[in-house]
Amino acid sequence: MNSFAHRPAPLLVSRTLLSRLMRLYDYPHPAHDGRIIRGYDRPHAVRTARMCATVATALGHEAERVYQYQIACLLHDLGRAGLDRRLFGKIWSWAKERGIPTRPREWRAIHPETVYGRETESFLRCYGRDLEADGIAMTSWAKEQVEMRLGYSRRLARRLRTARPAIKKMGVTWAPWMQQVMLYYYYPEKLASAKPWIRQLAEILVACEQFEAYSNQRRGRDYYVRKKETLVDAFAYLEKLQQEGVLSGAVMGTLRQLTAHGEFDAILEEARGCAFTRGERRALRAMES
Repeated sequence: MNSFAHRPAPLLVSRTLLSRLMRLYDYPHPAHDGRIIRGYDRPHAVRTARMCATVATALGHEAERVYQYQIACLLHDLGRAGLDRRLFGKIWSWAKERGIPTRPREWRAIHPETVYGRETESFLRCYGRDLEADGIAMTSWAKEQVEMRLGYSRRLARRLRTARPAIKKMGVTWAPWMQQVMLYYYYPEKLASAKPWIRQLAEILVACEQFEAYSNQRRGRDYYVRKKETLVDAFAYLEKLQQEGVLSGAVMGTLRQLTAHGEFDAILEEARGCAFTRGERRALRAMES
């Protein structure tokens, strides 16, 4: 494993390219002409991409591939461009309180009659009236917020089709595997026959994105109705994903080792909006064992 001591998780793209990529998250407001919905939680995408590049490099992926990979990681939430923070939070908080699944594969496990790729429509048939009864009007815009989770593959494909010309003008070579790794969290089955290196990069994105999300104060409040971020909860969830076969031992081991070496301290403190306590820092240093 490469040594990363005393070197922060790198941002490999130029600041100019980063700024242009982040603008792809901006979305015209459907109800107000000329108003733009600024991309939600861009710093989450940047922190995740930095972590991903670090883990991928530590696992031996070549520099050119890691550069492309970091671009994919920077855009991993592009399918949620236009996210309405208030409305999205209302819908998915409502679902969480009732134990309703929010990921496509979990939805299909409970509703096996659902046609693959039509999870959004199935959700709306099952719960649209209940949401309306609880004061959440199921307008076309509200339905799009549902699509951002249960129909993520479809919405990401649409956003990428729109963004592809701009991405090309940036001088970025977009490869099909980049979209594959972006879909893995919601659709691990889509990578069942992928090359091992693609699968590994997809796993790294899931591990780092979830690690950051569980440390992210703003996302925790808006997405998960969470009032406190804890490292215990973060790694408990990652271990659950490992048990489910979504994450491999190699990816988890490397993430733990880099975390123990302090590689992600600054990123995680930035995400949670405060410094670690001495106890938390001791727990991080012991993470490798």
